[in-house]
Parts: sequence; structure tokens; C-alpha cells
Amino acid sequence: MPKIIWHCLVIILGAAAIACGFNWFLIPHQMLSGGVSGISMLLGYFTTLSLSIMYFVLNIPLLIAGWFILGRRFIILSIVSVAATSWFIGLLPVFAVSPDPLLSCVFGGILVGLGTGISFRVGGSTGGLDIVGSIFTRNRDFPIGTVMAGMNGAIIMLAGYLSDNWTIALASMVSIYITGKVLDLIHISHIKVTLYIITNETEAMLKKLLVRPRGVTKIKTQGAYTDIEKDMLMTVTTRYELVEIKRIIKETDPKAFVNIVETVGVMGSFRRS
Repeated sequence: MPKIIWHCLVIILGAAAIACGFNWFLIPHQMLSGGVSGISMLLGYFTTLSLSIMYFVLNIPLLIAGWFILGRRFIILSIVSVAATSWFIGLLPVFAVSPDPLLSCVFGGILVGLGTGISFRVGGSTGGLDIVGSIFTRNRDFPIGTVMAGMNGAIIMLAGYLSDNWTIALASMVSIYITGKVLDLIHISHIKVTLYIITNETEAMLKKLLVRPRGVTKIKTQGAYTDIEKDMLMTVTTRYELVEIKRIIKETDPKAFVNIVETVGVMGSFRRS
């Protein structure tokens, strides 16, 4: 329970960052974000509809679809994010922190990417095309920020064509690109690493490692200088889980020799989610 509460607080903090990016940087210059938020902004610019309400309403069908595909915990955290973002958008005043559209699109993109990234980091999302991107990358090792930037870019191009304002469209695409890059810096589950662990505490190490959802291969090794035989454990994991595995190794065998290398790709049965 304390962990879930902590994750919800992080999600709410991310929602506040997204709302600040919208209300203080993008909306004052009539720029768009991508996906559902971009559609909500368009409706807010050209109609009397409330942006915060439209953001929440348009996310409902995607949240329902994600419930059956991505799992209950992911969608519950996503609902918290969507509700909190909608509330912050309605609460925070709309004003331009900077009169420069270029600076605004950069810092707006950073804030939106930061808020989205930390939401993904604790196992949720900010709704909208984040859910579509999560479905797309569920069984593929694509950076989710890049996938979302591609989908959002197509929406912005369509908006520029319909509104006949390519300056705003291009500035919005710069903001979306920055959002995707910041998101990929924070959300790193697509990055795989391989650990080679040489230890004298093989059984104790395996007892802790095999509880996790990763396989471990045991390899017999012999030191070239000492001729002493030891076990080497090899496992492939994600950058997310690396900190936890390091903790296990230090607790079990502080003298273990560990070589950590970045993995280019994984074939076969590897749990990606």
C-alpha cells in the first residue's frame, strides 16, 4: 500500500508538470501538444469547450481499451494521471512565461516529457496516445518516446494542414520532438543489459535472483591465474531492474565480480513488460 501511494504521488507530480507545460508555455502561443491533448487544445482554441473537460472525456475510450490489454494496475495509475492533469489544467492560470515562441516550445516540451516520463517510470501513463504507444511497444523493443513522437507528428501535420498555419504546426512538432527525447531519457525499459556475475555464493545468489521474472544461466569458469573454479551467473534484464539486482549482489556477495554490458537485442523468450 505505501508503494502504491508513493506511485500515485509521483503520478500527480507528473500531471502538475504537464499542466504547467500546457498552460504556461504551449497554450499561450496557440501551440499544440500531440495526441488527445492536441485534439483537446484544438477544440479549446476554436470552440467554447473546456480544455480540461475535453482532455478527460477523450481519454475515456482509450483507458477502457487499455484496461483489457495492458492490465488493471497500469490503467488505474493512468486514470489518476488523466484526472490529475485535467484538474491542474483547469486550476492553473494560463499565461506566457516567455514571449518567445521558440523558448516556449522547448520548455513546454521538456515539462510535458518530464511529466510523462515519470508517470511511465512508476508503471502508469498519461493516457491518450501513451496507451497506444504502450500497446505498440509491449512486444517490441522500440523507444516509446520515438513511437509517440511519430504518431503525434502525424496529428500535428494534419492540424497544420487543416488550420493553414504551418508556423504553429512546426513549432508544435519541435515541442513534441523534445517531449519524446526527454521521455526516452527517463523511460528506459527498452534498454537491455547483460550481467556476468562471478561469485562464491552461487546458491544464495540464485535463491534471490530466481524470484525475479528473469532467467539465469549458470556457467562453470576457472581462473587463469589461480586455477580456482567458480560459478558465473549470466542474466539479461532491463535498465529499470538493474539497481535492484545490484542491491541483491552487494547484499549476497560483496566480493562478487560483475561485468555489465549493454545488450543490442534479445531473441527468444524474454519478458519485455
